[in-house]
Amino acid sequence: MALGAAPDKKNPDASLSVALGEYDTGWQDPARSLFLARELAQQAKSAGADLLVLPEMCASGFTMDAKQFAEPADGPSIRGLSGIAADSKLWIIAGLSMRRDGKYLNSAVVFAPGGTVAATYDKQRLFGYAKETEIYSAGDKPCIIEINGVSLALFVCFDLRFPELFREVGPRADAFVVIANWPSTRHKHWEILTHARAIENQCFVVALNRTGEADGLVYNGGSMVLDPWGERRDLPVPGSSLRIGEISKGAVAEIRQAFPLATALQP
Repeated sequence: MALGAAPDKKNPDASLSVALGEYDTGWQDPARSLFLARELAQQAKSAGADLLVLPEMCASGFTMDAKQFAEPADGPSIRGLSGIAADSKLWIIAGLSMRRDGKYLNSAVVFAPGGTVAATYDKQRLFGYAKETEIYSAGDKPCIIEINGVSLALFVCFDLRFPELFREVGPRADAFVVIANWPSTRHKHWEILTHARAIENQCFVVALNRTGEADGLVYNGGSMVLDPWGERRDLPVPGSSLRIGEISKGAVAEIRQAFPLATALQP
């Protein structure tokens, strides 16, 4: 769905099964990370998911060595993830360090089941505390993608702290997808902010964080699917590390009609 288009009213019963691809992406080791991502995709497909979501900068970890690890649009990680999407016949949203037009960008890339790149979102709020502002360039626009009739707005990590970004696209989105490398030292913030974005915008939130250790930081996951009331809607997949949640377009419409926050924003 193009940004600014009216929400799809043709299929109010549209739904989307989302697999939370939470894993230890490692550190600056794309080959290993993509090997693990392929395993997750196979498990997600077997579990009946439509979409697999992977962490921010899943191929490299949250690296500031963009000169070495940022990739062009036809780079090996793009090709690898395209192949995984095509082989598993899944939609995939994954974070990558990218190089475009002479800039380094922290991007969320959407791969269609055929392996093509369907959309790319560039992180709008960069994390100066980790010197991201010195290496990467900020994106300047939001991105909404429609999958199976469900509208998803994409965000990356530090974006989560800026409610105005979510408010801008909230009325046109059934769900926000936030991919992250969010360290355990600030995990409480992760929990509070993801719930707040769901409740204040009355839409689903798919929040995906990595696990493991990288560059001296510890990550403990905490990935989840929240409904428009801020309640968890993901369940574990037996025999897998995956969790799956269902996004319902009808649930969003029903809650917004029954409890109309939008009218309170009108002057």
